Amino acid sequence: MATLWLMFTGAFIAATVLPGGSELLLVGFIQQASVHWLWLVVAASIGNTLGSVTSYYLGRLGRIAQTPELMAKGNYQRSFKLLQRYGSIAMLFAWAPVVGDVLCILAGWLRLPIGRTCFFIAIGKTFRYFIVAAVALQWFEPAVSLL
Repeated sequence: MATLWLMFTGAFIAATVLPGGSELLLVGFIQQASVHWLWLVVAASIGNTLGSVTSYYLGRLGRIAQTPELMAKGNYQRSFKLLQRYGSIAMLFAWAPVVGDVLCILAGWLRLPIGRTCFFIAIGKTFRYFIVAAVALQWFEPAVSLL
């Protein structure tokens, strides 16, 4: 049980603007207890998604400080245009290093619908953790199947 909380917390922190490596944590826990890989993926996915939702709300608060003109011309121009063009669906890439944090903050800043945004964040992050778990399971225990 403590391992799941550690996985959740590590994934949450990694999804905020604080640095963290939740994938390495997941691989380490799978190496220790591969029979619990699915629960570890669930804990990591929930924690990482909630961390991104935290960044989303920080973006909503940031709208007070930044005008639309500054955001459209600044360092975030490419991510800004991506979100304006594709909306919440672009949040499938919230898992990506560096860009993912920016996407979450900008999604909040643009006030994208929280339900759809959270849905697409969760799908992208869960898919990423399943891939990491599959690789870790094959690396450490080739005889273990995923299902």
